Amino acid sequence: MKFGGILLIVEDMEKAKDFYQNLLQQKITMDMGEHVSFENGLTLQANYEKIVGKSLKSLQGAHNFQLYFEVEDISEWEKRMRETDSVVFLHVLREYPWGQRSMRIYDLDKNIIEIAETMDSVIKNYLAQGIAVEEIAKRTMYPKEYIESII
Repeated sequence: MKFGGILLIVEDMEKAKDFYQNLLQQKITMDMGEHVSFENGLTLQANYEKIVGKSLKSLQGAHNFQLYFEVEDISEWEKRMRETDSVVFLHVLREYPWGQRSMRIYDLDKNIIEIAETMDSVIKNYLAQGIAVEEIAKRTMYPKEYIESII
C-alpha cells in the first residue's frame, strides 16, 4: 500500500484555491473543477457530500487535524497573515522551548494550518547569536552532528 496524499473537503473551491495558491503559495498541478491537486500532495475536493452520499457539516472545524508548512522567514509570513482579512488565527506567532516559532491559522473551511520556521533557520539563528553547538543541541534536541553539518 502506498500513501496517496491528503484530501481536504472544501465548501467553496474558488476561495479555497485562492487561499492555498495565492496566500500559502502552493502550486496547482491539476484543476478538474471540483477536484484540485497541488504539487506537495495536497488535494482539495468540493461537493464531497455527493461523493459519500451524506452531509458532513458536523465535521467542519473538528480540531483533530492540521496541515503543517515550514518557511524560512517566519516574521514575513506572520506579517502576510496579519494583513490578510480572511485569515483567522488559532494562535499568533509563539516560540516553543526548542526555539522554533510557529503560528496556527484556519483555512476557509476551518482546517488548522500551522506555519512554522524551519529548524535549520532556528539553528542558524542560534549560531549567529554565538551560541555553542552543544547548547544548541540541548535546546533543539537535534544531534550535534546535524548542527555541525549546517555550519
